[in-house]
Amino acid sequence: EIIKLAPLIPLLDEQPGMVKGVVMDDKNQPVADAKVTLEMVGGTGRKFETKTNKKGEYIQIGLASGQYKVTAEKDKLGSAPATVGVRANSTQEANLVLAMASAAATKEAQAKNAAITKVFDEGVQLSNAGQHDAAIAKFQEAIGIIPTCYNCYNNIAFSYTAKKDFASAETAYKKSIEVKPDDAAAYVGLAGIYFNTGKSAEAQPLIEKAVQIDPSNADAHYIYGMTLVASDPAKAKAQFEEFVKLAPTAPNAA
Repeated sequence: EIIKLAPLIPLLDEQPGMVKGVVMDDKNQPVADAKVTLEMVGGTGRKFETKTNKKGEYIQIGLASGQYKVTAEKDKLGSAPATVGVRANSTQEANLVLAMASAAATKEAQAKNAAITKVFDEGVQLSNAGQHDAAIAKFQEAIGIIPTCYNCYNNIAFSYTAKKDFASAETAYKKSIEVKPDDAAAYVGLAGIYFNTGKSAEAQPLIEKAVQIDPSNADAHYIYGMTLVASDPAKAKAQFEEFVKLAPTAPNAA
């Protein structure tokens, strides 16, 4: 049976996601009590604020799926904005650096973020509509703006998977991992391809790493359980229980 993985695009009926990260200064030291603002793009007006702890860490839960602009500030210092794509049942990461940025650099960063957000959102809409070739073109356009857009590669891989072009999807997921080695979503997607194409042995180490990186990723626990059913049913059972706890309404929960 082919596993239907949750797409790497916003869905309306899934559990909230979260964003976490670390705020550092220009000397690579953690910044405590910095205000972190997460603003959903697209004119929704949704905005969340939190503060860093003594280690410079922050976390914001309860986020609807979508694109968010994340910034940090303290004592008249600010960070360049980071754009993250939040998905249900998963954690995204945005690490920020506080510095006295020049007006020109700040303006350029804001312009790039605005441009990639527009193109990325257009790609998501096309993917949702099943227009995967057009969606891939949009995400590739976004990569042209910011080459480190790992979530663009993830969405390209999702569209190729929907087209059953597994070789191209594999390449895109591998590129995402190259850009961001600690992105659990790419490991989950790549492991899903391997498992569904009869390469369980190759899938297992990838999905183990995904669970290690992001224990809140429901799909990671599901695929991990599937790879263990024949060899270790008890361990598979524990993974399935965790999956159902994290995503009780997901298509595979029953």
